[in-house]
Amino acid sequence: MANVVENLGKLERRVTISLPKEAVQKEIDSRIKQLAKNVKMPGFRPGKVPLKMVAQQYAGQVEAEVLSDKVGREFFDISRAENLKVAGSPRFASKEGEQALADSYAFDATFEIYPEVKLGDIATAEISRTTTQIADAEIDRTLDILRKQRVHYHVRGEASEHGDGGADLSAKDGDRVTVDFVGKLDGTPFAGGTAEDFVFVLGEGRMLPEFEKAALGLKASETREFDLQFPEDYHGKEVAGKTAQFTITLKKIEWSHLPEIDAEFSKTLGIADGDLTKMRGEIKDNLEREAKRRTQALLKNQVMDALLKISELEVPKALVEQDQERLVEMARRDLEQRGVPNARQAPIPVEMFHDQAERRVKLGLVLAEVVQQNQLQAKPEQIRAEVDEFAKSYEDPKEVVRWYYSDKQRLAEMEAFVVENNVVEFVTTKAKVTDKLVPFEELASTAAAAQG
Repeated sequence: MANVVENLGKLERRVTISLPKEAVQKEIDSRIKQLAKNVKMPGFRPGKVPLKMVAQQYAGQVEAEVLSDKVGREFFDISRAENLKVAGSPRFASKEGEQALADSYAFDATFEIYPEVKLGDIATAEISRTTTQIADAEIDRTLDILRKQRVHYHVRGEASEHGDGGADLSAKDGDRVTVDFVGKLDGTPFAGGTAEDFVFVLGEGRMLPEFEKAALGLKASETREFDLQFPEDYHGKEVAGKTAQFTITLKKIEWSHLPEIDAEFSKTLGIADGDLTKMRGEIKDNLEREAKRRTQALLKNQVMDALLKISELEVPKALVEQDQERLVEMARRDLEQRGVPNARQAPIPVEMFHDQAERRVKLGLVLAEVVQQNQLQAKPEQIRAEVDEFAKSYEDPKEVVRWYYSDKQRLAEMEAFVVENNVVEFVTTKAKVTDKLVPFEELASTAAAAQG
């Protein structure tokens, strides 16, 4: 008898699966006989337990296994015969009561199918492509950051190999200061308001503005009293929105010394001979690689948004639910890596990932259609070129290449990356693209915001 596939909605379908009880029982009997060859029970040697006793104990479990296997195989055969593209896993429900048949087991298989994806005219899509240029100013800014990462301090007023910090012995922005302080509310000390030998750098914004202002201009051993208004949203609820009275005593001032940009500094950046031209060249290469990565990420987001905007499709709920579960699992792993206690049992509501999962599923279906229609699959030489490019930023590129090609999963991830790049390149040749030149610093902040 032909299986009738019922249409329950835009994507939802249902088919009834019948399994002759005689065939099911025959399979159950066969499995119990196999099981009896090795089963152990008190008072019997292995394999010598009476078949009737084995059946009494295991018949229910074996019946469930046989039905599950046969229903699964039958559904697979039906979906193949009917050319059904099943999205996600089907839900099986036993037909009982009046719907049950005397000589057969009957089950309803409810499932969703993959949707038809209607791609709009890519030529109507509008995309803003961000570009940037790496000039001497960007290299100089990077060098300044690298110098600050290597800052060291000297006690102000004491002679050192880099001087004494000048005649003015008062604390200034950039100085590292060591202080004692006592804070009170209406004359009473409060939790967290007192500390000894507390160290911070003026001007970094680690302390509240009134606190830093009070420390500025003080000399070693000097004391200052001041009022401090805590913000309404301050993390310490006891003092949030209140005004405290502080006494601060400055114990030590250390001025900052940044290393000179010379051959020795160049060597610390991995330039063996200390050549400054080579150093600037490598910094420029690194910045250009970073700029390329960020501009590509921004462009990819623009392309994906454009494709979603011009596409029409229904999204299978089953695939969204599966992706929600994956996102919950990813969130748990992230909590584990952060050292959060009992991360595996953390109450993470799956609903919070619905919109993200729906977008991911929808985008995956749209991309698959674009790739198939336009033959944009990744070629082996493209994958290798991308791996080589990625490996350039590491000390041992050959080892990175070997690492990728030694694991199918890692290589599959790179293949997916290449496919997305192929889609981006294809779309940008068809869509209305406007180039926008921005400074590298703006690019960095824009890319960070897009990732957030």
